[in-house]
Amino acid sequence: MKNTKFLPFFAITFTFILFFNGKQYDEMVSARLASNVSVCLEGQSCGAATSSSTSSSISAESSSKVQLSEGSEHTVKMLNSGDGGMMIFEPAVLKVSIGDTVHFKATDAAHNSASIEGMIPDGAQTWAGALSQDISVVLDTEGVYVYQCDPHVMMAMIGVIQVGEAVNLDTIKTSVGVQKSKFMMNAERIDEYLSKL
Repeated sequence: MKNTKFLPFFAITFTFILFFNGKQYDEMVSARLASNVSVCLEGQSCGAATSSSTSSSISAESSSKVQLSEGSEHTVKMLNSGDGGMMIFEPAVLKVSIGDTVHFKATDAAHNSASIEGMIPDGAQTWAGALSQDISVVLDTEGVYVYQCDPHVMMAMIGVIQVGEAVNLDTIKTSVGVQKSKFMMNAERIDEYLSKL
């Protein structure tokens, strides 16, 4: 019974994480920044100012295209929290050359990297790493690969890699609805990530 005093704390913390996770919080901040505010000094007529330029730069930043990553070895971290929100691969979107190796690093525990059936190029090798273990994958088939963290797929812990040209992007986009149905939060991530290719 000693541990019951932590139950309310856990419930509040979990609710906070669910409500204020990455994208929802970002949307609230962007909406606040985009609103008009009155700016006036004592003795001056009051005019309106807007921070739409700030809002525009946020939107442009989130939809910017990913450039080809240099070298033939690339690292993707599996994180509880990163620049893109909670339960995230970093970088979440990667562009590499055919034959490059991607090293998935279990920076935080209880994550894995696994390819998603129907969301990799035809004929490409699938993979499924063990929890809390690093895994390296050689990507020798051209196209777009969407992968996930199995225990955190409901939180949309996914990533996207483009190898060479995005020859199967249309096929991937037709499978987005099925993938989104597995998400309880962050459903917009998959569209955002694909828009960066």
